[in-house]
Amino acid sequence: MTAPPEWAARFAPFLADRAGSAVLTDFDGTLAAIVADPATARPLPGAREALTDLGRQFATVAVISGRPASFLVDQLGGIAGVRLVGSYGAEWAGADGFITTDPTVDRWRSVVAEVAARLAADAPAGALVENKALSLTLHWRRAPEAERWIANAAAVESERSGLVVHEGRQSVELRPPVPIDKGSVVEQLARGARCACYLGDDVGDLPGFAALDRLATGAGTTAVKVAAVDQECPPEVAASADVIVEGPPGALRLLQWLAQAA
Repeated sequence: MTAPPEWAARFAPFLADRAGSAVLTDFDGTLAAIVADPATARPLPGAREALTDLGRQFATVAVISGRPASFLVDQLGGIAGVRLVGSYGAEWAGADGFITTDPTVDRWRSVVAEVAARLAADAPAGALVENKALSLTLHWRRAPEAERWIANAAAVESERSGLVVHEGRQSVELRPPVPIDKGSVVEQLARGARCACYLGDDVGDLPGFAALDRLATGAGTTAVKVAAVDQECPPEVAASADVIVEGPPGALRLLQWLAQAA
């Protein structure tokens, strides 16, 4: 597969030192297309094979998502050498599929359930309340007119419950107020790596980019931030990236090239 010159230049250190490199990626909007019903999201055809090839070659390969780890295991479980990290770092799946949950986040499970139940009972038609057990997301993709209701409801529930509001792509998320995010995961997984990259598409991925910046400054890690950009991608994501690819198909092509490059 022929690569753009930018890829060859940016990733030359990775290809020269696979044993010292970490390849980390988001799921939704990066490995999978954004869809109206999150439950129907699936990895792009070829994504599993690309991760399999990467897992055989690179020191650390991981998918880091806001999805529950159980969802990631269902979609991508059983790939040797690939770590699956869900709920923004609160859940880590082992090679056997067993999921370990951070206890500081797990304490909020009942709060999330209560808030999700209240919001689901009051939500206008078309608005989707996605209860992810350790966080919840309010989607207005199928009902753009519900955006104002969702923003107001999220603010009210945040004040009432202590959950923190995070913006997303045509959505708002409520998460426990704990210092765990994609940045803390990237920092943990890439610590000690001589090269590390992270692929993402949304504001929730910016902490992952920031973690790479810290590793580059503090540890001298060769870091590459990749934005999978489409029409919905927040502009700050592209502005923070070193490399821009065209949505999930572009992200997959990059991963396939990394796995196949000589």
